[in-house]
Amino acid sequence: MIGNLFADVPQPDVSGAGAPGWAGPHLGGGDERFDTLAAMPGTRVERIVSTGQRSPPGFWYDQDWDEFVLLVSGAAVMEIAGQDDPRLLQPGDWLHLPAHTRHRILWTPADRATVWLAVHTAPQRMVLMTAAGHSPLPPS
Repeated sequence: MIGNLFADVPQPDVSGAGAPGWAGPHLGGGDERFDTLAAMPGTRVERIVSTGQRSPPGFWYDQDWDEFVLLVSGAAVMEIAGQDDPRLLQPGDWLHLPAHTRHRILWTPADRATVWLAVHTAPQRMVLMTAAGHSPLPPS
C-alpha cells in the first residue's frame, strides 16, 4: 500500500481576500479528521488532521495504549497532566505518551491544517534511539 500523508488535507480558503470585512484565511471548521494508514496486530498508524479543534474544557485523553506522536505540519499546544507548563509543538516535534498519560490539546490554528502522525501500540517499555539508530541505554 502507498499513500501521501498530505492527500486531502484542507487548504485555507482565501476567497474574498481584500474585500471589506474579510477576516483572513480559514479552513471552514468541521470535525478533526482521523485516518488509519496502517494496522497490524498490536499497532495502528494514524494520521490526524486538526483545523482549529481543541479538547473540550475538563476533558483529558486517558488511553489504554502507548502513543508515539509526531507533529508534521501546523502547530499545537498540548497539556500533559503532572507537568508544570503546556508544550508548544511545532513541525518535527515528537513525544511518547505511555498508556494512561493524561493529556489534552489546548490549541491548534484555525487558519492552517495541523497534521499529526500517531503510532498506537500495546503498552510496553520504549527504547529511544539516537539519530544514528543506536539506543543510548545499555541492553536490559
